[in-house]
Amino acid sequence: MSSYFKFLAHQLKGWPKQNYYLFFFSLGCQVMTLVNAPITWLSILTFIGTTLGVLCVLAINAAKSVNGVLGILSGICFIVVGFTSKNYLSIGEQIAYIATLDIPVLLSKNWNVNMVSKIRKFTAKSWVISIAFTAVVFVGSGFAIQALTDDGRPFYDAFSFAVCLTAGIICFMRYNNQYFWWLASGLAQLVLWFITFKEGSATLAMFVNSAIYVANDVLAFTTSPWFNEKEKQRLIKEEQAYANKVEVEE
Repeated sequence: MSSYFKFLAHQLKGWPKQNYYLFFFSLGCQVMTLVNAPITWLSILTFIGTTLGVLCVLAINAAKSVNGVLGILSGICFIVVGFTSKNYLSIGEQIAYIATLDIPVLLSKNWNVNMVSKIRKFTAKSWVISIAFTAVVFVGSGFAIQALTDDGRPFYDAFSFAVCLTAGIICFMRYNNQYFWWLASGLAQLVLWFITFKEGSATLAMFVNSAIYVANDVLAFTTSPWFNEKEKQRLIKEEQAYANKVEVEE
């Protein structure tokens, strides 16, 4: 167990410096949002969830598998927030993340070992399958949630859900093209939580969190090892050095 916690601690190190800057900027924004409104159990839970959620997406950005633990913890918080806000498919998004990405990451030894060296790119067939899957989930979930619940934003919610579900699957399969879906998801979440906040059903923190996610996606296309070859090679060497160190200690 101690070796696993050492592994998790290692996974929080060696990120691109822009990731750390974005995390502390996000933390400052969330603290200001928290203290500038009535502090309730929901606002505190939202603060915890958004802080862990930002760490999770930044970990994915840095190709670090600690996102599995962070994703499950933040997902539990977001499920409660989504239920109280009546954004029911946002609950589905979190369940989809946990099922397609977080739990498999925790269970897969292969994914956790030097994951950055296994990054792949889409083929033309992969593009077609992913876009078609997103469209089918969007239409199906939109009509389903409209018919079965009192969700006031069924198709905003459905689009965000479809994109997030697809992105989680693509991410676990280690395709860097996931970030086209993450960016679309972030923009959809911005709209969804802005509308929800204006209607008085959510705190501003969820909108701020979505804005940070969009900023993270922009970083992914520029400084992340998913797209930046120089950063990818740096992290591959770092992971190999860590693996050699662990082998010697054992």
